[in-house]
Amino acid sequence: MSADVLLDSNVLLYAISSAWDEQEKRAKARELLRLPGAGFSTQVFAEFYDNAIRKQKPRLTHSQALAILDPLRDLPVQPLTVAVVWEAFRIRERFRISYWDAAILSAAKSLGCRKVFSEDLSDGQDYDGVAVVNPFRGL
Repeated sequence: MSADVLLDSNVLLYAISSAWDEQEKRAKARELLRLPGAGFSTQVFAEFYDNAIRKQKPRLTHSQALAILDPLRDLPVQPLTVAVVWEAFRIRERFRISYWDAAILSAAKSLGCRKVFSEDLSDGQDYDGVAVVNPFRGL
């Protein structure tokens, strides 16, 4: 499977947000989820699940979180593999970023993505052919 863009967990979290001050971000996130060519990584699913059931206000139940993730399994999803982990180690060292951010970039590269939509990395930065775009900047 391949994808054009990898969506980070914050896109999923904003898509379900009920906070009044995140209405614009929620609308933008829902728009991104409808993009043709969108993909994910298993790490993104795990991060969303953990945040949704532990930190999201209101917290989701296990079943509610899975109900959101279940239809996304049909889209391109990069699993965690030894190759993805080792590429993440290389990216982490080269760009001096966290392993977890590097793993997102590595998964994106493995899926063939040229972009990652995330607010957690440097907006506009190119990481070996994968550009980061913060779709929530200015909202």
